[in-house]
Amino acid sequence: MKYTYEQLAKMIDHSLLHPTMTDQELEDGCRLAATYGVASVCIKPCAVRRAAELLRGSGVLVGCVIGFPHGSSTTESKRYETELACRDGANEVDMVVNIGKALGGDFDYVERDVKAVCDEAHTHGAQVKVIFENDFMPNDEIKVTLCRICERAGADWVKTSTGYGFVKQEDGNYNYKGATEHDLALMRANVSAKVQVKAAGGVRDLDGLIKVRDLGGSRCGATATAAMLDDYRRREEAENAGRNVEGKTGGIGAGGY
Repeated sequence: MKYTYEQLAKMIDHSLLHPTMTDQELEDGCRLAATYGVASVCIKPCAVRRAAELLRGSGVLVGCVIGFPHGSSTTESKRYETELACRDGANEVDMVVNIGKALGGDFDYVERDVKAVCDEAHTHGAQVKVIFENDFMPNDEIKVTLCRICERAGADWVKTSTGYGFVKQEDGNYNYKGATEHDLALMRANVSAKVQVKAAGGVRDLDGLIKVRDLGGSRCGATATAAMLDDYRRREEAENAGRNVEGKTGGIGAGGY
């Protein structure tokens, strides 16, 4: 395999963000994350304390969304939400930029907003991923500007999407692209090496996860965690079985039979 199990598992932020998620589903999701040894769970603010209890000692971090999913909370609300999440045990926070301010070109506001969350999180030893919601962004210029703003403001990651950025399509239905190869490459090229890139939305299989890593992404939000990593184990087993067959064949030839 191109990457080890651990390298790919530790890319995954197991997403537990659906609005209908129950406490039991949260607990089941945290146990799954611990079983598969992923990087973190990404959860709603109300779930942080319970997740921290469930994952203590597992090596799986607790990530909490801030201003989710539209980024429209006031800066002080986002800052305080970050403070509360960190107090409850969050190691990472995934904040959404104020999308309307970004679209309107008020980048000074956006930078102050991001910086307030970064400063608060870093005070508690937590790291920050900043979500652009690229489906809402009309051009690369805005995405590049956001990359530069977020790095100046102290972000640890820039992130493509929430997974809930639904846009009305020509047929009247709502859908989203989420993390695209183009956007991942663009974002990686427009932050320095000290800022990481996270993909979210639309990465649903192992090949997609591998592609994110190939493009320079270090984290990926996912709900299909079990399917991805079970597929890895199947491929690894098949690859190892193939090597064993080749080895035996080589031994026969070398022995002169």
